[in-house]
Amino acid sequence: MRFPRDREFLISKEDEIKKGLTTDIYFIRTEKILRSIGKLDTNVKMEISSGGLPKGFGWGVLAGVPEVLNLFKDMEMDLYMMREGTIFKPRDDNGYRTPIGYLVGKYGVFGKYETPLLGLLCQASGIATYSAHIRLAAWGKVLLSFGARRMHPAITPLIDYAAYIAGFDGVSAILSAELLGLEPQGTMPHALILIVGDQVKAWKAFDKYVERNVKRIALIDTLYDEKTEAIMAAEALGENLFGVRIDTPKSRRGDIKEIIKEIRWELDLRGYKNVKIIVSGGVNLDNIKDMIEAGADGFGVGTSVSNAPTVDYALDIVEIEDKPIAKRGKLSGMKQVYRCKKCYYYRITKFQDTLKKCPRCGGEMEPLIHKVIERGRVLVDYSNIEETREYVLSQIEHIGKLEGIIE
Repeated sequence: MRFPRDREFLISKEDEIKKGLTTDIYFIRTEKILRSIGKLDTNVKMEISSGGLPKGFGWGVLAGVPEVLNLFKDMEMDLYMMREGTIFKPRDDNGYRTPIGYLVGKYGVFGKYETPLLGLLCQASGIATYSAHIRLAAWGKVLLSFGARRMHPAITPLIDYAAYIAGFDGVSAILSAELLGLEPQGTMPHALILIVGDQVKAWKAFDKYVERNVKRIALIDTLYDEKTEAIMAAEALGENLFGVRIDTPKSRRGDIKEIIKEIRWELDLRGYKNVKIIVSGGVNLDNIKDMIEAGADGFGVGTSVSNAPTVDYALDIVEIEDKPIAKRGKLSGMKQVYRCKKCYYYRITKFQDTLKKCPRCGGEMEPLIHKVIERGRVLVDYSNIEETREYVLSQIEHIGKLEGIIE
């Protein structure tokens, strides 16, 4: 096998995805068989659902819907989905598997797109879900997406988009920031300090030559002890210094909590209480709370977000020619998901049923699945990324208050 000559990077082109070339071959063979026996135009309803979430999460964030809309627009079919950014449970409070959407129409129209459909949703939802749980754990703290270097650059915008709508405050990658309408955020690499040859000279050069709207955050673990360099940075930049960043390698970390506490103490003792402590490198859900308790003010999160486990959605037939039918292990028939606006109780019903009052608290129930494409015409607009982000954040905050995490 030789590297393909018609492309420099191993990525799918947009038209290749739209043509169904990224699908699994058995869907193309199925299409051929159904066409041969005259059943390719069979009317079906296919359900998108997830029976469980990674890492034992009790709730997830649906992401990737705008790309799904672009995949299916102009096709002779209907699509029902939860809103982009909706927080859902994999099973309702009665234990029934939760649908997040439906494809409705002739199987031959959309059958071969099962693979890209799930791919668009699974990875985006996985990153958004993990990011949202990080956001809840670090409520009120600065979160920056530093995950671009850990994944193929072709999906950098996807990674940063999913993290941002799930509550991250900013991203470091230039293209991602441009597409999100943000200013890229970041500090400095160790390379700057090593090439300059002196950390104080490097910090001062950064302060002198970088645009004034960029926060002055000094990297403090290149040559000396973190505590020592924190003091040096504060004395060198004075009131211009916004914060210091720890990116200490594992071989030198020891107890990162104690390092953070020492830095905070020494800075406060010298009158630099305004200087923030930012931590990057190895930040994840398992250690972020401890670092917050130690005094960390913000985090650059990379691998744990960009490498977040996917949400494993499935696509299954639940009706054929308006008659309920499903494979073993799945429930037939089209369904609706109701969520209580007050206590976030979830209940699955038949799609045509109405549930107005919460069986648990009496609060107002709202349906979460809505028609988003009708005969190829897109009915919704999710282009306002800030609206989606605020929607996700409002749900995270509501959960945090229900669980006593946020006051």
